[in-house]
Amino acid sequence: MQSEVLERLQATLVKEGPAAAIDRLCSELKQNQDYPALFYALLMKKRFELGASPIATGMNDDLPPAVQEAFENGIREACGAVGQLFLDDGKIPQAFGYFRMIGDTAPIAQALEKIQLTEDEDVQPLIDIAFQQGAAPKKGFDWLLQRYGICNAITTITTSELPFSTEVRDYCKRTLIRTLHSDLFGRLKEEVKRHDGAEPTGTTIAEIVAGREWLFADDFYHIDLSHLNAVVQMAGQIEVCEETRLAKDLCAYGKHLSPKFIYNTDPPFDKAYHDYDVFLSILLGEEVDKNLAHFYKKADDADPETVGTYPAEVLVNLLLRIGRQGEALEASKKHLSHLGNMRLSCPTFVELCQKTGNYAALADVAKQQGEPVNFLAGLLGKSR
Repeated sequence: MQSEVLERLQATLVKEGPAAAIDRLCSELKQNQDYPALFYALLMKKRFELGASPIATGMNDDLPPAVQEAFENGIREACGAVGQLFLDDGKIPQAFGYFRMIGDTAPIAQALEKIQLTEDEDVQPLIDIAFQQGAAPKKGFDWLLQRYGICNAITTITTSELPFSTEVRDYCKRTLIRTLHSDLFGRLKEEVKRHDGAEPTGTTIAEIVAGREWLFADDFYHIDLSHLNAVVQMAGQIEVCEETRLAKDLCAYGKHLSPKFIYNTDPPFDKAYHDYDVFLSILLGEEVDKNLAHFYKKADDADPETVGTYPAEVLVNLLLRIGRQGEALEASKKHLSHLGNMRLSCPTFVELCQKTGNYAALADVAKQQGEPVNFLAGLLGKSR
């Protein structure tokens, strides 16, 4: 700081006292936009007001218990004031540290939502704050997808341990499904226009590829197949929405691909796009009983020694998702009850008995298995 400023501070201290000198310091620092120093000046001001030494000790453990709460309030006020000054100057990364310190990132989220990125802007710090740090994850994911592409976005969602809510995760997956569908639909339209001399009239991928096997001649494909496989799987993980139907439309494309491009996956999705098409059809309420038979057969045909119980687990979860709890219990009884309390990808048979209130089924199975704890639990549950 320039020597004349230091002289003004000393003169103010002599003429007007300590409080006025501290206020003058804060004013000078704010005017010079030295906000990090202003933060500590505000803390010094609070310590002075509380009758403590003006020098912060780091942990501030020199303060008596009676004033600790007041000083913590002062810290929050200083963080908010300095953070807002950085925001007013458009310096979101610098502001973030102060608002994060007090657990209030709402002002950061509001600022991020207003940003319109420019082509040459370094967006990585903003993506880090918005997405990785969780200040505005939906906005951050949009930027991630826009700037770094769908491959990076898929990798981030499928491999990162990000502490997001189900709502945010579903938003990211819906966005990926919608983006991939739009890309593929556009490419197919252009390919047909180039081949036929006119744009196709179909409004879905299924309509465009129908009767046009030449689109897949010589093992041709129009989009990264790992991306296709990933987003179709994502569709089965989210709540039913418009993107569920878009993913089913993507399956219509996948079913036309050369068999050499079908990913080797475990049952019940070993036929990949055909199986996912049936799965999504059930979620969409299309020919439910007929399509459920497909997954009942998958569970019945699964060899426990080679395939395991995953097909049955998928069936149970699927039945629960569409509100058929009784059928889920019966499927679990048939295929999974012998596993006891082993952790599965679906609720255990015991948990389903409790969920459905069918304690008689629990007692019956436990009796057959010679399992006294669940047997008595079933009897007790029946008698309630």
